[in-house]
Amino acid sequence: MKRWLIGCALLSGLAPLAFGQAVGPKGKMKSVPVQKVDARPEDVGTIEGIVKASYETISGGVGVARQWGRDESLFDPNVRFVAVERDPKSGAIVAMITTHQEFVDTTDASLVKDGFTERELAHKIERYGNVATVLSSYEGKNASTGKVITRGVNIFQLYYDGKRWWILSMVWDQETPANPIPPELLPKA
Repeated sequence: MKRWLIGCALLSGLAPLAFGQAVGPKGKMKSVPVQKVDARPEDVGTIEGIVKASYETISGGVGVARQWGRDESLFDPNVRFVAVERDPKSGAIVAMITTHQEFVDTTDASLVKDGFTERELAHKIERYGNVATVLSSYEGKNASTGKVITRGVNIFQLYYDGKRWWILSMVWDQETPANPIPPELLPKA
């Protein structure tokens, strides 16, 4: 995910209505300004570069502002973030869908206050022409303690417009004892 906090933050503000129902943030949130910046060529020139940049932009220490402008430069304007999680109250699997701005508004305060760093463990790329899917395993750490607090798999869907790569969607699921990261997405020893 990248984007691990969305599940925690959104679950407190969402009321899934039915098994498998896609939901988004409720009500009005304070909008976090995102400064428009040009994409860095090294961020969008390769599949590996754009995935790496995606992890870098949301990582930082306690009190460190996130690189939301750089982050936004990686994504198609119509991007959707989809966190697939189990509702703790009903047990239903829900897809929580947000736009980039909704994700920023929902997670910024917690990311900055608590600090969070995320890194890729391993990835698998499937490419056909100008489209690609990347399965990228990750671990997220509390920035102040260094303790791993989440692991899972991000699925990036990308396209190449002839000049650069764009992330069109990110879908992720967190690791649980019943849902371990597959061996092919774990670091080689």
